Amino acid sequence: MLADDTLLWRLLRFLDHADCLEVPANYQHRRTMARFNQLAQRLDRDFGRQCEVDRQVQDASFHGRIDIPATATGTLRRLVIVISNFGNLAVIAVDNPGVWTDKEAAQLLHPEDDTRIRRALADLTYTLIPEEPLWQRYNGAWTPDNRPARVDTWWDRYFDYL
Repeated sequence: MLADDTLLWRLLRFLDHADCLEVPANYQHRRTMARFNQLAQRLDRDFGRQCEVDRQVQDASFHGRIDIPATATGTLRRLVIVISNFGNLAVIAVDNPGVWTDKEAAQLLHPEDDTRIRRALADLTYTLIPEEPLWQRYNGAWTPDNRPARVDTWWDRYFDYL
């Protein structure tokens, strides 16, 4: 996980562009979808259960979401992986994004579940980042300029509907 605060903010600001709100300029939908599908299949296999996969995301800064059912986890709670359209960024949440701080989520997350998810993300070259810094107020390059999008936090910028 990219946990170094300085590197995290450097990456988030590097990926931020004033003219590209939903997807980066170099976005390749088919390639992104293929890797996302590989991740979903891998998690299905690794957790021995079919995960709930949201592939129908539109008007958003994220590509998709995978929910691992609580009954398939050692954590005994639903685990959620959200994949951004930007920079191969990924976030893991326990129960749902925004419910727990990173420290609380780490305490709840069973080590075997954590290892399986991290390996799958790393094998598919996703960059796992902590969720909590994304809750900070967005102060990046994009400005509304008569566009009807809401970007209040860095979570909105990279992991939410716009």
